[in-house]
This record gives sequence, structure tokens and C-alpha cells, in this order.
Amino acid sequence: MRKDWDSYFMDIAFKVAERSTCPRLHVGAVLVKNRRIKGTGYNGSPRGLAHCDDVGCYLKGNHCVRTIHAEVNCLLEVSPEDRENSTLYVTHMPCSECQKLIITCGIKRVVYSEEYQPEINWFEKAPQIELICVKRAE
Repeated sequence: MRKDWDSYFMDIAFKVAERSTCPRLHVGAVLVKNRRIKGTGYNGSPRGLAHCDDVGCYLKGNHCVRTIHAEVNCLLEVSPEDRENSTLYVTHMPCSECQKLIITCGIKRVVYSEEYQPEINWFEKAPQIELICVKRAE
């Protein structure tokens, strides 16, 4: 049976997550507009710096701060025009900081698969964001 679009793009986000360089959590993101992929991203160290896989995680509290989040890496690839009114597929619910970035970029839909409890859920305060949980069929 043919997959629906949300499941299809979510599968791609999980494939992108396989490139993650942080062993604590592999996160992938795919930005889609009009059913066309505009950008992808995974969590990893800034360009040219050591990866968690090589030198270990740099933890602050319960978070690795060595990596740039998948959502940020994805959105850095995409023009402002392509961000506007698009859909972001993310393997995990975005953290509070990424939520603010997503709202500011004008993204209209966020589709995620795995739960994550951000400190503050900015999406609850942003009625313009449609938030959808799509559990992955294993």
C-alpha cells in the first residue's frame, strides 16, 4: 500500500537522522514545500569542529551543547521564501529554542514522530502552527 505524504517524508527524516554525529540522540529534519524537499538537516557539530562521535558529548545539564540541532541545520540550507508556509518533518518534537526559530521562520506545519518534553512549549502559544504527531510504522 502506498504511504501518505506525511509518512513518506517522516521516513526520509529518519533516514537523514542516520547522519547524526551525536551518539546520545539521532535527530533528522526535512523541510517540504508543495510536496518538494527544500532542505534536510541532522544534529551534529559546527562545520570544522570535532564531533561527539570522536571526542565525546559536551553536556550542560541533560543536553549536549556541542551539536547544532537538526532543525537549525535544515533551516540554514533554505531560503526565507521556501521556509514560509512550509512543513517541517522532524524525528523528535523540537526543543523550546528550535520551536521559537520555527515560528519565526513562518513554517505552518510541524510533523514529528517521537515525543520530547521541551522546557516551554512555544507551539501551544502559536495558533498559526499546525502540530501533528505521526508515529512511524516499524
